[in-house]
Amino acid sequence: MADARSLVESYFRAWQRNDFAAMRSTLDDSLDFTGPIDTFGSADAFLQSIQGLSQIKDDLVIKKIWADGPDVLVWYDLHTKVAPPAPVAEWHHTGNGKVTVVRAVFDARPFAAPAAEGAGA
Repeated sequence: MADARSLVESYFRAWQRNDFAAMRSTLDDSLDFTGPIDTFGSADAFLQSIQGLSQIKDDLVIKKIWADGPDVLVWYDLHTKVAPPAPVAEWHHTGNGKVTVVRAVFDARPFAAPAAEGAGA
């Protein structure tokens, strides 16, 4: 069984390559995800959202990874085609060799701006 840091590093390497099968293999079936835009209670629902996000993702630039037992915090910049690079902090909790919880924190306002601009008054 991989340690928590190695597991989360594998998750991000898979996401950087858009290797969704490899990414899914790091996630517990009942993954609990909460972020500023979405909340998911299963790995499959979360992965479907990540696949959609990956259509606009240009790069993920990892700045720092901290690990403390089963918990890993990752600070990275999310580069997309629709907004300036977004600094993101994600806390991952692991158990039984899988990521079980993800909490993402970032400023979602730049991602909402294109939708808001097309809306009527």
